[in-house]
Amino acid sequence: MDQELQHLRTQHTIASPIAFVGIGLHSGHGATMRLLPAAANHGITFTRRDLPAGQNIFVARWDQVGGTERCTTLLNLHGHCIATVEHLMSAFSGLGIDNAKVILDGPEVPVVDGSALPYVVALRNAGIMPLDAPRELLIVRRPVRIQQGENWAELLPDVVPRVSVSIDFRQHDIGLQCLSLRVSPQSYVSELAGARTFGFAEDLYQLRQRGLALGGSVKNAILIEDGRVANREGLRFADEFVRHKALDVVGDLALTGLSVVGHYRGHRPGHKLNNDLLRLFMNDRQSWRRVAAADLLDRRVERSDSTFPAAETGDRAIRL
Repeated sequence: MDQELQHLRTQHTIASPIAFVGIGLHSGHGATMRLLPAAANHGITFTRRDLPAGQNIFVARWDQVGGTERCTTLLNLHGHCIATVEHLMSAFSGLGIDNAKVILDGPEVPVVDGSALPYVVALRNAGIMPLDAPRELLIVRRPVRIQQGENWAELLPDVVPRVSVSIDFRQHDIGLQCLSLRVSPQSYVSELAGARTFGFAEDLYQLRQRGLALGGSVKNAILIEDGRVANREGLRFADEFVRHKALDVVGDLALTGLSVVGHYRGHRPGHKLNNDLLRLFMNDRQSWRRVAAADLLDRRVERSDSTFPAAETGDRAIRL
């Protein structure tokens, strides 16, 4: 059995509570958050302590997404929301954590440094605990694709979780950047977790007029000004921009509620494109199959029963 997929065999949670105090990237308000262990089959849930009991629970799921402008926002049946869940969901998924309770004091997850790395460090320090419960995987059976202008994304059959992303910001000197990565806890921590969100100085005024990026600064984002990185410390990776897009993809795909075994490919993806792809995919019952992880890893079932071959890209940067 592939040792990098060993973590997929059983469900996991965190071993002890974690607390974060920070600021919301878009609201600009202070944000306090606690992460608590949860039992098997609980999934990832969010609770807002500032709302009345019975109206304050949110399920991290693709069909509970109510907004995708500059972030992924969950909306519950009572019309309340929690914004900017994608980096935390990415950390959970990247580390193979299926079950946790997230307790917030307001409507937005703290942005920390704009990446998933502070979450990853805290989660690993708290301990990632296996549960005595089998895990199910979501197998991509056949390709599903969505295109919106020049932007497109698709899910293809593959034998492992894989993400391939390209972006094109030639007008901002970022240029064309491409990345393809087999996603495992090891590769997620070393290749994606530290990549920060980014924005352009010329867009800030309009964003803030619309109530967005009010908490954004060089402490929690890469700022591009006059075509150059304004952050004094520079970039963490030469291609940090595309790595952050891949980090976002991992977080948005986590809203299936299961680990996706397949190949996500996207060009200039965003949260709306990702959620629209998930809605198309999940509503097409012939495009996916739930499989017991143990059966898949022990090869007691076929890794893909699609007539389409698995995508073969290798673990390297590629041009899509």
